[in-house]
Amino acid sequence: MRSLGTPLEQAHRKTVEADVSEVARFLQETLGQKLVAHLAGVADPKLVGRWAKGKNAPRSGAEERLRVAYQVFQLLQSEESPHVVRAWLVGQNPQLEGDSPASAIREGRLKEVWVAAKAYISGG
Repeated sequence: MRSLGTPLEQAHRKTVEADVSEVARFLQETLGQKLVAHLAGVADPKLVGRWAKGKNAPRSGAEERLRVAYQVFQLLQSEESPHVVRAWLVGQNPQLEGDSPASAIREGRLKEVWVAAKAYISGG
């Protein structure tokens, strides 16, 4: 039987194993189309719905941002409710110079967001 690993390892595994349509669908259901479109860096929220249905695939930059958001959500959800995770994503974050993690993801500051999420889980 395979070990489940740490919350970090579990979040990574879920993200790697998930199809991009599954990632988009999860984020759409938990965060809403507008927020997902914002963090993915696309102007049309309807694109998120098409990605979630597997009708289109996001471009590589948008897919990377979606996967980071998904992985961060999975990590934070290991300790917090989905409501708290959503609030963390849209709230001002001192580790991101007051920017929200969602905006930082949109801007491509993916490592910074990941560090902030790990710090939050660690109590920082």
